[in-house]
Amino acid sequence: MQITLTPQELFIFKKIASAANNIGVESYAIGGFVRDKILNRVTKDIDIVCVGNGISLAQEAAKQFGNNIAINIFKTYGTAQIIIPPKYLGNNKSNTQSPSFPPPSGEIEGAIEFVGARKESYTSNSRNPTVEVGTLHDDQLRRDFTINAMSISLN
Repeated sequence: MQITLTPQELFIFKKIASAANNIGVESYAIGGFVRDKILNRVTKDIDIVCVGNGISLAQEAAKQFGNNIAINIFKTYGTAQIIIPPKYLGNNKSNTQSPSFPPPSGEIEGAIEFVGARKESYTSNSRNPTVEVGTLHDDQLRRDFTINAMSISLN
């Protein structure tokens, strides 16, 4: 199946792939982004899972976009988010097929979520999972819907 990416999405993914290569991890766009691309829907955000430390990948990715990139770290959950200002998104205004930045409501707004691959297990007496470092496959198995387990390798 072929998925068409906008110039902005390609620009973002190249930066994240470079960051992943720099720290030696596999990285994947996963979940709703992939689903929306397959269904030809407007994409609101990008979730990245890596086989390694998601926070480290977010920090390295932020460096790829230059100085003053906002990064929010959520240590409790092992996740991070970077906010990409429109000026860093490589807009190509001559291409009328691609969305413009800043984007109209409902398109990628520059927030990218990063998490390390993990697996979850449950005991019979708790609704809270035990979370452990996992593989990409482990991470895909824990997702709520099969369609949200689809991923695109950025390496």
